Amino acid sequence: MSAPLRIAALSAWHVHAEEYAREAQNHPETELVAVWDDDAERGKALAETVGVEFVGDLDELLAREDLDGVTITTATTVHREVIGKVIAAGKHVFTEKLLAPTLAECDELLEAARAAGVQVTVSLPRLAHGYTVALREVLDGGSLGRLSYSRVRLAHNGSTADWLPPRFYDPAEAIGGAFSDLAAHPSYLTQLILGTDVTVASATYTDMTGRGVEDNAVVTVTSPDGAIGVVETGFVTPFSPFSIEVQGTTGTLTYGLGADGAMVLDTGDGPTVIEVPEDIPNPFAQWVQAIRTGEETTENLDRARALTELVVAANAAAAA
Repeated sequence: MSAPLRIAALSAWHVHAEEYAREAQNHPETELVAVWDDDAERGKALAETVGVEFVGDLDELLAREDLDGVTITTATTVHREVIGKVIAAGKHVFTEKLLAPTLAECDELLEAARAAGVQVTVSLPRLAHGYTVALREVLDGGSLGRLSYSRVRLAHNGSTADWLPPRFYDPAEAIGGAFSDLAAHPSYLTQLILGTDVTVASATYTDMTGRGVEDNAVVTVTSPDGAIGVVETGFVTPFSPFSIEVQGTTGTLTYGLGADGAMVLDTGDGPTVIEVPEDIPNPFAQWVQAIRTGEETTENLDRARALTELVVAANAAAAA
């Protein structure tokens, strides 16, 4: 086996910073070697937690010849600057969503990465979960007929239980609230169901806890074929299960609803429970494979770009 890829974690800004640093420690082909953060106190705390050195100078860290790649868990607002530096240094990038605040910045970063031979992968983890594998099989099988409606909900109590850090409520630094963060997951799943060419029809955001950004949100989209998609999210719901509902002209598929939360398909002959398979390799594992083979994670990047487009449009619709 080749020597492990040496990875640094860039910033402890995001709540998933430790999770992605641990990914680098736990994957058999990667090794976590350092943490950087523009907030030294915050970065040193993460470095101590995961047991690696803290490096306070990003340029110094990126200049290391023994560094192969980084995980990005900075604020999204600095992705263009930080990821741009990483790409210029020839290091591979695994980043938290969103890839960038705007579509133009997404394209700029991806063009630079391809020109530099740098592999970029965005963390869209629910595309690798077993229920999504099963969902794809049902959609590909055509048993639902012409799709007419979908609803995907993901919410938690980060605001009402007060466990999200205050920086998540800075409208400039966080590019908004719950929709720009948590709703990424139901958004890219909605695009998986109805297509990446959906159009935002409406966006309703409310601020129930008075922190200045939306903590409760519903966005509706439409497909070119006339289907309606509903994306629901929030930081104010303690017991709301993650759920998926897809309606077509000849069938219905649900997941996470009902007493047992099973995946259920009904095409007119009564409900049938669909077996949910094991997860497939997650985006971090896909990134490692891309580095080894030199073949980019094309679907991941296409969906990451489409996700940014949807979130930007939803935020604009809510502001209007």
